[in-house]
Amino acid sequence: MLYLVGTPIGNMGDLSPRAVEVLKSVDHVACEDTRRTGLLLAHFGIEAHLISYHEHNKASHGEKLLELLRSGANVALVSDAGMPSISDPGEDLVKACIEENLEVTAIPGPVAGITALVLSGMDTRHYYFEGFLPVETKERKERLAVVSSMEMTTILYEAPHRFLKTLTDLVENGNGERRAAACRELTKRYEEVVRGTVEELLKHFQEVPPKGEFVLILEGARKKEKAVLTKPEREKVIHELLGQGLSTKEIAKKLSEEWGESKKALYAEVLEMIK
Repeated sequence: MLYLVGTPIGNMGDLSPRAVEVLKSVDHVACEDTRRTGLLLAHFGIEAHLISYHEHNKASHGEKLLELLRSGANVALVSDAGMPSISDPGEDLVKACIEENLEVTAIPGPVAGITALVLSGMDTRHYYFEGFLPVETKERKERLAVVSSMEMTTILYEAPHRFLKTLTDLVENGNGERRAAACRELTKRYEEVVRGTVEELLKHFQEVPPKGEFVLILEGARKKEKAVLTKPEREKVIHELLGQGLSTKEIAKKLSEEWGESKKALYAEVLEMIK
């Protein structure tokens, strides 16, 4: 069986007794960094056979782990901190196990994103997890556009050396006035939550260099007011589309998508105009 074991995001006291029990009992422990996980296990007096499994070796080592699971071995998967499969390659291993009908279970533990969310003071009923933004320019622009239009609380992860760039990119994408909470060193001695607008956070961290891994909680974008067109304005738009050679059906479909109105009603409105 594959055990997804949540590990502390900073405070060793957050490793659950059940997680300790599972880590002691399994045949192998798969982890991102064998040195880091080795220190965690040593702290709790756990001896285990460690297998590295991370973004750069997930193809070859993932197959190795699957072979062990097929043979009946029990394997625990941990990330460097928090729950595996969240912003790490554990997701791929879980999918592969499910496809092969190999048993998977989870031993719940801390999650940095949720910890930061509840500390932010923002809407927790509806939220969206983005995780790390891509580094590549094209993909990054695409994801920033999604985040900028998101109308629910958004959770972002960021490394300290890219944190100012992310804040700058958010401001340049029109998010400067949105409320945000920058959370760092969660559960550790120097835990800190800095709240304010994105512009205020950018100014703060330009003066105080970012340190530690960050979770940025961003409030949802405000809903755009739906434009209400007068009858003459509607007729003008329809006449312009007719002038472009669009059929009545095409105009009804296009305006239904743009105006959020019934396609059937718009079709009738266009027909009425061209009588």
